[in-house]
Amino acid sequence: MVIDDATTEATFAADSYIIQHQPKSILCLPIQHQGKAIGILYLENNLTTNAFTPDRLAVLKVLASQAAISIENAQLYANLEAKVAERTQELQQSEARFRQLYEQSGDAILLLDGGAFIDCNSATVKMMRCTDKQELLSLHPAQLSPEIQPDGRESFEKSQEMTATAFLRGSHRFEWMHRRTDGEDFWVEVLLTLIPVDGKEILHTVWREIGDRKQAESALHSKNQELSDTLQQLEATQEELIQSEKMAALGQLVAGVAHEVNTPLGAIRSSAGNVSKFLNQTLEQLPALFQSLSPEEAQNFLNLLQRSLQQETNLSTKEERKLKRALRSQLEELGIADADIAADRLVMMGVYSEIDSFLPLLQKPDSLHVLEIAYKLSELKRGLATINTATDRASKVVFALKTYAHYEQSGEKTAALITEGIETILTLYQNQLKQGVEVVRNYAEIPPILCYPDELNQVWTNLVHNALQAMDYRGTLTIDLAQQDGQAKISVTDSGKGIPEEIKSKIFDPFFTTKPAGEGSGLGLDIVKKIVEKHQGTIEVESIPGQTTFNVFLPMSGE
Repeated sequence: MVIDDATTEATFAADSYIIQHQPKSILCLPIQHQGKAIGILYLENNLTTNAFTPDRLAVLKVLASQAAISIENAQLYANLEAKVAERTQELQQSEARFRQLYEQSGDAILLLDGGAFIDCNSATVKMMRCTDKQELLSLHPAQLSPEIQPDGRESFEKSQEMTATAFLRGSHRFEWMHRRTDGEDFWVEVLLTLIPVDGKEILHTVWREIGDRKQAESALHSKNQELSDTLQQLEATQEELIQSEKMAALGQLVAGVAHEVNTPLGAIRSSAGNVSKFLNQTLEQLPALFQSLSPEEAQNFLNLLQRSLQQETNLSTKEERKLKRALRSQLEELGIADADIAADRLVMMGVYSEIDSFLPLLQKPDSLHVLEIAYKLSELKRGLATINTATDRASKVVFALKTYAHYEQSGEKTAALITEGIETILTLYQNQLKQGVEVVRNYAEIPPILCYPDELNQVWTNLVHNALQAMDYRGTLTIDLAQQDGQAKISVTDSGKGIPEEIKSKIFDPFFTTKPAGEGSGLGLDIVKKIVEKHQGTIEVESIPGQTTFNVFLPMSGE
């Protein structure tokens, strides 16, 4: 608002302030940025009228706009400082709590770097009967063990092996004979866990005295089985707790991968055992069998075996029972002895129709023995097929994990197919997906783009993980890939509850999270946005009740 002559302006001429101060020219200019009012600039001139000309007004508007930006930046900086202070305080409190737990633990806890102690808690000092922490830290680990372990191995050699195993597996648990500073030897259970600190890996070590347990095992040999079962349960529970903490640190991703690898490995172990057993048995029985068969019977035996190997036996229990009843009745009508057992073996082999050509075999006095050998031979093929399937499955998961874990340090963009990265992540999340998530893929054929594949994998990981959490791991996950206006458009859609309108504009802000305290840093989508922007791309979100879609746009040129 501009008043050229306040003394003659009817609206304000009678105002007490105007009468007292006698201003000639008055200017009221709003200070605002992006439509948001921040303040008001008030100027008055007591010397002349018409002081605020259009030129001067234009300059003042520019200055007011700059002032608005400066004021808002100052406010943002103040808010950021407050957030940083809050996060710093939370971190300090967390470190204090950890230090309290560390120091008050009943177990001895030590940190080792390069084969030397760098820290320990008070329980360690007490266990080793040192005067203080400095005395213990000044000792070399070799000084705290007898030269020879109870199994006859040198302590130095065995400790090197235990440490190497921990570095290979990530953690390692074993029993060890230690020696206190006063010369007393005692048993401990050791847990070595590899942890990253300041860009390098050190060993987090826990010692738990088990002398009483060792004495009890020796004195109560007659109850060893009962004690063994109890200890196994306790150790299993402890292993689960340790594994749970480790998986929580590594994230849900690794937990799913472990399951996806262990399942086929279990199938391989089981099938390999059956194959070995059946092979040994049949190799011993085959020579005698063929000597007892006429040429025609031997050919029928081979035909039966060939027929079985060509059949798929993926029958339900209900279907198996129905087929066995029908086949048993047919065999009984034909006068076949032990029809129920013969029907069971034939159905298990997948031979339950058109059995007339095999009647000469079934009518032999030792037909059950012949069927048993044929059944074992057919099971050999199925066992090998199971091993091949499980091997392919495990190989796929391991390859996906290797691809995901790889980090390209050259800093150069490389040509990569977007679908390969997405499928890598979906493979690693297979354990979570198969619990109740339908994955719909709509992939257009798009050539490779120049990008940072490892960083884009982080984008797909965050988007898929958020989508699964939004649906509580139940629903439909849709991934679309298309080419649009010279860009690759990747859309990740979930069938969750949707994002409330009032927080949609904040989800890419640093530290913003809707998750409970301790379950999210609020940096996931902020990192995603920065990676996309590093590729000169953009990311958008669309959400309605029952559906949320994140759209990522990446330039096809990759420049």
